[in-house]
Amino acid sequence: MLELHAIQTYYGLAHVLHGLSLGVGEAEVVALLGRNGAGKTTTLRSISGLTPPRSGRIRYKGRNLIGLAPHRIARLGIALVPETRGIFSYLSARENLAIAERPASRWPLEAVLERFPRLKERLQSKGRDLSGGEQQMLAIARALLTGPELLLLDEPSQGLAPLVVNDVMSTIRDLRAEHVSMLIVEQNAEMALQLADRVYVMDHGTVVFEGTPARLRADTQVTATYLGVGNSGTGT
Repeated sequence: MLELHAIQTYYGLAHVLHGLSLGVGEAEVVALLGRNGAGKTTTLRSISGLTPPRSGRIRYKGRNLIGLAPHRIARLGIALVPETRGIFSYLSARENLAIAERPASRWPLEAVLERFPRLKERLQSKGRDLSGGEQQMLAIARALLTGPELLLLDEPSQGLAPLVVNDVMSTIRDLRAEHVSMLIVEQNAEMALQLADRVYVMDHGTVVFEGTPARLRADTQVTATYLGVGNSGTGT
């Protein structure tokens, strides 16, 4: 479904992605792991057109994405849930959702709200008055309203209480069962390994590991060197 080949992405003079290549298949959940500054968020921004690569190839369902504006990429079926969540703080939850509604989406507003009952109770609340977990649910719900086939999730568990993290994991599993492809950037390696079909580990803008969660768990050198996890496993 998605293929990145040898992409080179910069922020001004700073060279962030160095010939990065990876892929996401149909209905596949792929985790992208690595230390802070490895280039994970830049990878998602490169795909969504927010920080276009200077060279390389990004293809989605056979179509070249490089050179397309972010809104055109979104209309092709790719939705980004950013690390910052991107909630409009002075708009209500309902207004935040209304901005993203698309008539052709397979997830109409009613269906999305059934998926997030707590959000349904908070529709009249301003974005700034929502808890961190509610804001994350709002960000995911807003992305679903656009009808994506590929969901890019940047640190979906960041700053959330354990119970809320479990809710996010449950949502991701449900979407996987509905054949939504996902590329997940996550610092919580254990969460990512529980959800993913395949894993990439990044360091300094390039891939240093690709394989299954089981293979990564078994590779203590990779987990210790690039994820900061000791020999006791990724759950430490």
